[in-house]
Amino acid sequence: SHDCAKGIGLVTAGGGHIRDYEGIDKSKVPMTPLIAVNTTAGTASEMTRFCIITNTDTHVKMAIVDWRCTPLIAIDDPKLMIAKPAGLTAATGMDALTHAVEAYVSTAANPITDACAEKAITMISQWLQPAVANGENIEARDAMSYAQYLAGMAFNNASLGYVHAMAHQLGGFYNLPHGVCNAILLPHVCEFNLIACPDRYAKIAELMGVNTHGLTVTEAAYAAIDAIRKLSSSIGIPSGLTELGVKTEDLAVMAENAQKDACMLTNPRKANHAQVVEIFKAAL
Repeated sequence: SHDCAKGIGLVTAGGGHIRDYEGIDKSKVPMTPLIAVNTTAGTASEMTRFCIITNTDTHVKMAIVDWRCTPLIAIDDPKLMIAKPAGLTAATGMDALTHAVEAYVSTAANPITDACAEKAITMISQWLQPAVANGENIEARDAMSYAQYLAGMAFNNASLGYVHAMAHQLGGFYNLPHGVCNAILLPHVCEFNLIACPDRYAKIAELMGVNTHGLTVTEAAYAAIDAIRKLSSSIGIPSGLTELGVKTEDLAVMAENAQKDACMLTNPRKANHAQVVEIFKAAL
């Protein structure tokens, strides 16, 4: 609903079709002021410049990244999230973790985004499981509200990476839950990226509570990926895309579309079409 409101605001103010705004900062005039009231702890769309709209003709999720569609006011009240089902809590929570991780390893990361991402990773690792286990745990809901907002601060400035670029295609093709797609893809993209910034992933392991004493940087980096998998499994996230009905014959075109996604620009390691297909295959 946040992204729908952003899209309406952009077109109302600037005219044309929503497809005209795909890409980075395509708007020319300010949009109508938007007050965003959040009911999930995950997307951070209530405070970011990102707007994701599905093109129903091409079955592709368009990434609109425009500072003018940032809401004027964002309201995050954990009491509005108490009724959120466990499955949605898990999916949106993993979306937030993906935001933090991708921003942390982004080529556009900086000390400010690092601080936000680090705190978000720590808080999500601590509080997502309790929030899924008991939706009325207001302490967990409150912590996840802050964590997803911090993750939003991080990726709103450092952007994202291949996980989101690829997850957008899965959502467009199959209408799958975005957070679930992110959660399944995240460890596989981390494995691909690891060679580019192992020290970053090693730090993520520490932030997630892994004892990295005595481990090499590479071993600690792999421990982070293992911790991500364990967290996903513990909250009921499917282990692979096959469980969601994803077909091998669609991977090539989804990989092609993913490479056109704005989120690809700041991934720490560049992939060609064949490599993106292989990441999809590994996640099946």
